[in-house]
Amino acid sequence: MSISYQIEPELSPAEFIDVLRRSRLAERRPVDDVERIGRMLSHASCIFTAREPGGLLVGVSRAITDFAYCTYLSDLAVDVEFQGQSIGRTLIDRTHEQCGLQTTLLLLAAPKAQTYYPHIGMEPHTSCWVRHPAE
Repeated sequence: MSISYQIEPELSPAEFIDVLRRSRLAERRPVDDVERIGRMLSHASCIFTAREPGGLLVGVSRAITDFAYCTYLSDLAVDVEFQGQSIGRTLIDRTHEQCGLQTTLLLLAAPKAQTYYPHIGMEPHTSCWVRHPAE
């Protein structure tokens, strides 16, 4: 099966939410707030998608960057049925290329994905600090 990759700045909230659910990342995203998901998409610097030949969205990466120094990969989601086919790695590589290979690419791994990133050559960093959103 040939997966196609493209930049999709106009990705719809409905498709994004659907792949988040099929990837199991939905438990960590505000998928019940379509307006907020829409803002997440419209303010992203780069949205890369992976689609199977029939057009089904099977993977997405969403990044925020200054195109000079840093790229924050905010979302990386691959449909569980399509995992293990290098789709995540390809989305990361293409996103980093689009945002600038001179940037440092950063991400916060979901607990269940922590073993994936070293497998594709990413290094852990111990100095991450988080301020959670106000309720």
